[in-house]
Amino acid sequence: MQIAENTVANIHYTLKNDAGEVLDSSEGQEPLPFLCGAQNIIAGLEKALVGKVVGDKLDVTVAPEEGYGEVHEEMVQVVPHENFQGVEQVEVGMQFMAEAPWGQQPVTVVKVEEEGVTLDGNHPLAGQTLHFNVEVVEVRAATQEELEHGHVHGEGDDH
Repeated sequence: MQIAENTVANIHYTLKNDAGEVLDSSEGQEPLPFLCGAQNIIAGLEKALVGKVVGDKLDVTVAPEEGYGEVHEEMVQVVPHENFQGVEQVEVGMQFMAEAPWGQQPVTVVKVEEEGVTLDGNHPLAGQTLHFNVEVVEVRAATQEELEHGHVHGEGDDH
């Protein structure tokens, strides 16, 4: 069976940046399952996997526009230290949920200065070209429940 819309695929992967540093990997873990066509993985990777079958191995390079998008400077803001009441010490790399017009938005602390804390609402991989090494380990038809919910269900799992 080929990976196509409304199929569930399980893949092993290693993700590297342009410098060749490993950013993420399924090595030593269970393969990553995704429901094709449900935007469970980034568009560029899914597009490259369509038509592949069990045993296929491939290297995929994903440009920012088909990955986590370009960096949007308007997503970087300096906020007052008072916004962090109850947090003992705010440090670079900490992540928080911020209230945005569209709802909750994850943000990362990128700078802490006397005049305020700089938060970045861009995805940490925004603006980066991503390099995947992928192996397809399973492909099956999605269940009706998975199609209705828009994601893969594990064994004995309905969510």
